[in-house]
Parts: sequence; C-alpha cells; structure tokens
Amino acid sequence: MKLVLLSGGSGKRLWPLSNDARSKQFLKVLEDDNKKLYSMVQRVFSQLKKVNLDQSTVIATSKSQVEMLQNQLNLEVPLIVEPSRRDTFPAIALASVYLYSELNIDLEEVVGVLPVDPYVDDHFFKRITDLEMLLDETNADIALMGVKPTYPSSKYGYIVPKNSQETNNYINVAHFLEKPTPDKAKLLINQSALWNCGVFAFKLGYIISKVKALGLPLDYQKLSNQFEKFQKISFDYEVVEKTANIVALPYEGYWKDLGTWNTLTEEMGTNLLGKGIISEDSTNVHLINELDIPVTVLGSNNLIVAASPDGILVSDKDASPRIKELIGQFDNRPMYEERRWGWYKVLDYTKFEEGIETLTKRICIKKGKNLSYQQHYHRSEVWTVIKGSGEFVLNDQLFQINTGDVLEVPIAAKHAIRAITEIEIIEVQRGSQLIEEDIIRLETDWSCIIDYCKSIRV
Repeated sequence: MKLVLLSGGSGKRLWPLSNDARSKQFLKVLEDDNKKLYSMVQRVFSQLKKVNLDQSTVIATSKSQVEMLQNQLNLEVPLIVEPSRRDTFPAIALASVYLYSELNIDLEEVVGVLPVDPYVDDHFFKRITDLEMLLDETNADIALMGVKPTYPSSKYGYIVPKNSQETNNYINVAHFLEKPTPDKAKLLINQSALWNCGVFAFKLGYIISKVKALGLPLDYQKLSNQFEKFQKISFDYEVVEKTANIVALPYEGYWKDLGTWNTLTEEMGTNLLGKGIISEDSTNVHLINELDIPVTVLGSNNLIVAASPDGILVSDKDASPRIKELIGQFDNRPMYEERRWGWYKVLDYTKFEEGIETLTKRICIKKGKNLSYQQHYHRSEVWTVIKGSGEFVLNDQLFQINTGDVLEVPIAAKHAIRAITEIEIIEVQRGSQLIEEDIIRLETDWSCIIDYCKSIRV
C-alpha cells in the first residue's frame, strides 16, 4: 500500500501564526513524548514510522511549502510539487501519475490518501492499512475511513450508509451530507453515519483511468507541465460523488481536526509559549508569542492571544473560528518563513515617494546550511553579521566572515553565504522591486557553488 499525504491550506484559521507559506501543519505548538515542541506534520510522520508506513509515503504539496517540509522532515519523504493550487483532485491525480510513471507502481496497488495533519492516535494509521483488504474483499472502487461520531456536531461532513442495520464491519455508502444542523446530525448518528475524516483509498488504476479519460498524459513530467489543464475541483466532487460503489470503514479511536484555535489549544501541553505572563486569576487562557516583546494577560477567561510578525490576535476561543472571515481583507506578504536553510523575520518595510523601497530582515542560517548562489536585478543588499561565522561568496570570490562584519551586495552581484556555526544576519534590501521573484539562482549546493566559482576563475 502506498500513502499520499496532502499538504495544502492557506493558514487563515490559525492566523497570525500561520500564513500562505506556513500553514497550520507546520506550527510547532504540540509536545512530543520528551516535552519537545514539534508540528502536526512532524507528529504524523513520526506516527507513520511507528507502523512502518514512512517508506511507502509521498507528500503532495504546493511550491510555497516545499522548503518548510524539507526543513521539518529532513528530506525524508519524496515531494510531489503542484505547479499551482488547483484543489485536491488535480493534486491526487498528479501524485497517482507520479507513482505510476516514476516509481512504476502496479495499477492494482492500493493507494491511500489523507490530510497531512490529523490529530489521531497511532492505531489510526494501522486502521488505514485495513482499507487495502476492504477493497479486495468488496471489490469497491473507493474505500473511505470514517470516524464514529461522539456527539451531534455540525462542524463535520457525514458519510451516510445505505442500510443502517448492516452487520458488516464496514458500511456501503449511500451519500454524503456536509455540516448538518445538530438536530439533523442526531438523526444521522442514529442511522450509523460516520464523520468524514478525509481519508480515501483506491486502486491506482482507478485514478489513472480518470486522468486518461481527461486526455492528459500519464507521464509525471509531462502532466506537471500541463497541470493548468486540470479544472480547479476537489476529489470529492470530481470522483467520490460520481462513484456508486463506495464502502467505508469505521474508526473508533481518537480523532480531532486541529484547524481552529479553540481545538488546537485543547491539545497543547502548555498554555504559554514565548515571552509573556498569564495572571493567576486568568482561566482557560492560551498565550503564544513569537515576538521579542513580552505580552501580558490579566484577569481574562476563555481567551486565545497569538502574536507573530504577521499580526496579533486577541479572541474568545469560541469565536476564534470566525477569524478566516475577517482576515480576507489583509493582503500582506508573510512576515515569517521557515526555509531549507533556516528562517527569516521581516523587521521593517518602507516605501518612499520616489518609488524606492527598503526591507529589513533578520535571517538565521543553520550550521552547515547555505543560501543559494544568486543574483538580484532590482535591489542591492547590505548584510550585518550579528552572530556566528561562515563563508561568503561575492562575484566568484570566497571570503571568511565573522560576527560584526558588514557585507555589501550591489545590484546584479552574484552572492551566497554558508554557516560554519549558526549565523544570524540583519539584511537591508533597497530597490525598486523587493519581491521574492527577483532571484536568479545559479547553484544551490555549496560544493557546486565552489566548483562553479573555480570554473569561472580558470
């Protein structure tokens, strides 16, 4: 059995800690068995390792999340990068073609698809492997895994059985109902309906035939180049709702969607992360502060306070899911991002009347990591090393650098930096277009950068 984890999302429900580049699955707010902070995606991948599914797993994701995944999972899992965001059906189709054309997986092989961020116990992943046997046993086209509801929730979709009196250990699916009223949810539970937890399984050939029917190539690279030909549509609408022969497997263990502040804080090991104080007379308050200034909460109840370079949220926990409705009016660039080499925070941005912009960042490059050898044509940069030592390449010349050094990078100059010890620098950009797209990468690997410089100097 192969597994495809879907890593997407724009991070709006957990603003301001999450953004387009750092969705909820990357927030390091959970605690592992050693009380060390880790993210949802790190938690899930550690669980996959426990049941020996990690080597059978690939992740489908967007360009903006590649470096975050590489950084948090240490390049342990193959990534299938969607050229653009086109919803879950194109993502699953591209992943299926990758398995078929790049890994030569047999068309009869069962593929399981699930979100990258479920909060579940380890048995959940063992139960997923039962979907393979269920498909063989029932000859169904699609097998789902649904959670047995614990209360009549209107937050989830429901998998409704054809016959509520079935005695099998699975159900034949009649239809789906999205987010019913609590009263309707009670009726559905009495009919043995399950919460839809977004887990699908199918034989690889079933989805390959769907791609072929659309007239799209079954070669991964060719399909990637024609990705825009896919309609923006979910797997539920394009495949599940058009499939008659569907079965579902109940899961009775712990399952939770940590997609909002009120649900996420219920699973956190501490109510205070970062600089701050919560007064003793405050109850059910969580404070998460990524800023370098302290935040204090006094005499409050049922509150989430979250602060990051992207903004500050103060909300009643029960009201916190509404944040997505409000932040649509914000169109700011992400102010904090994790990359394959470390992280950066935006400290200041100014645009002057004559059209010149300045952007100040604090950048951390982890020991042994490096920035790519690159050029910019719309900005110059000045770097001040505030911590650590490393190597700096400017226009094919190599220099040793240490704390206190100031490095000037003129417009169009080729430059790169490698951290011998962990390095922090303050970068000031100045130019007419301070955008991430103003980058021409010449080399990424440090040894290749050095070889490149030697070849140019010869």
